[in-house]
Amino acid sequence: MRHLYCQHSDNRVVAAIDPRVRLLAAGLLLALVASSSNCAFPCLMALACLPATLFCGMRLPVLVLRLLHPLFIAAVILALKAFMGTGEGVQILNVSSMSLTVHRQGLQEGVLIVSRILGAVSVAVLLSQVMSFTETMAALAWLRVPRGLVEVSLFAWRSLFMLYDGAGVVYTAQKNRLGYCGLRRSLRSFGTMAGMLTIRAFDSSQSITLAMTQRGYDGSMPLLCKSRLSRNQIVCLCLFAVVMATAWKLQN
Repeated sequence: MRHLYCQHSDNRVVAAIDPRVRLLAAGLLLALVASSSNCAFPCLMALACLPATLFCGMRLPVLVLRLLHPLFIAAVILALKAFMGTGEGVQILNVSSMSLTVHRQGLQEGVLIVSRILGAVSVAVLLSQVMSFTETMAALAWLRVPRGLVEVSLFAWRSLFMLYDGAGVVYTAQKNRLGYCGLRRSLRSFGTMAGMLTIRAFDSSQSITLAMTQRGYDGSMPLLCKSRLSRNQIVCLCLFAVVMATAWKLQN
């Protein structure tokens, strides 16, 4: 949770690119990675995006932490495809009455899926590093994403920090009163804290709705709505799209 408070990269090259261009470029890369029929292009995106993420300011432990869950999912998919897939079976282990067989076609399909996961996750991690949440929501609003989705995301983002601060206060008070001494008392204290945070979330949502309605909020997000993309930004985006599409075509 503390990583959400970290500032994003102040790289001048990244700051010179419009947030809408960054989002469109990332969307294009995700589409190309997902539609790739060869593992070469997704692996190329992973090899390009992960070092770029470190160059933009993300620390290596944070990057590894963000990759743990996708890597675990990829490993599970690869194992399922290899041992329970289709195709010719190759026996790789035979110990007494136990044998282990790998299916070639399933292994190939699993490697392709794993490469897609790694490529897509690398693009998403790089995008999260070079774009703040506000810039992302503004770009989505400019792209005419349904207003309800943008509103819910903004309120959820704000409530996330409010609940985190509230949970920290309650946890500190409970810990100072020995509320986490023993498993039984810990579970009881955690349940009490969860109930208090749920009630506080409902109360704060009603207060926020009333306050924003009284201040004339109509659901529109004016940030970036009236600003036009420069010609240089559009040309660079088109060139980037042509280069990436050409690379995708050559490797597929």
